[in-house]
Amino acid sequence: MLLTKEKTAFYLADLETPVGKLINLTIAGLVLLSSGIFVAETYNIPDVVRFNLNILDNIILVIFALEYFLRLWSAEDQVKYVLSFYSIIDLIAILPSFLGAIDISFLRLLRWFRILRLIRFIDKKYLFGISSEDGVIFARILFTLFAIIFVYSGLIYQVEHPVNSKIFATFLDAFYFSVVTMTTVGFGDVTPTSELGRLLTVLMILTGIALIPWQVGDLIRRLVKTANQVETVCPGCGLAFHDADAVFCKSCGTKLQNCINTHNLKLNNKK
Repeated sequence: MLLTKEKTAFYLADLETPVGKLINLTIAGLVLLSSGIFVAETYNIPDVVRFNLNILDNIILVIFALEYFLRLWSAEDQVKYVLSFYSIIDLIAILPSFLGAIDISFLRLLRWFRILRLIRFIDKKYLFGISSEDGVIFARILFTLFAIIFVYSGLIYQVEHPVNSKIFATFLDAFYFSVVTMTTVGFGDVTPTSELGRLLTVLMILTGIALIPWQVGDLIRRLVKTANQVETVCPGCGLAFHDADAVFCKSCGTKLQNCINTHNLKLNNKK
């Protein structure tokens, strides 16, 4: 039983083996598919299509719930896992749909936090073919901006559509409003009328102000640090830049001494 738990935990976090990659890519794809389904449901689509999309969304919900319980079951410290950031995001993603069975409709707002589950995969650079730490930071910035706009667009749509359906007729209207607001263009042709909608707009702006500069600063610090390094490709993991006096790769521990010596020899020859 212990071995089964260890294998489960391994494959849920693994990105090296084909099974681990398949599991993680499938989860990421289902997150995007689930979000896409809700976007489609904001449009005037045939009832048959809407019914089939609802069935598909319920299947995805069951998969999310199964994944959560597998992570909880295989965790070494289950209490710590339940209180972790990713666990809370997972719960927010699946719990409203189950509670919706007893008509707590306002909790459906929380379904948009499913998109935040993708944060788990951003730092796993090899999953998406990102080979450098700079690329990971840049991808994180883009994803953070997208997640803020996407999540708040969904929240604003669900709040504003019932009271302002002509302006916020579809998700695209809310998405357009969020992009215009976040980029400070502010055309004013689409504006929320409810107090909750305005509050969400303020929160969206404050969230962007708090998160985006912090991550841009992280990227700048990384670029400055990289400028003081030499290009020495690690034969183990492929990391391209290391400190000039580095002996081992800081990422995987592979010995770099031969590479560093070669680089220093080239510098001496130029002098």
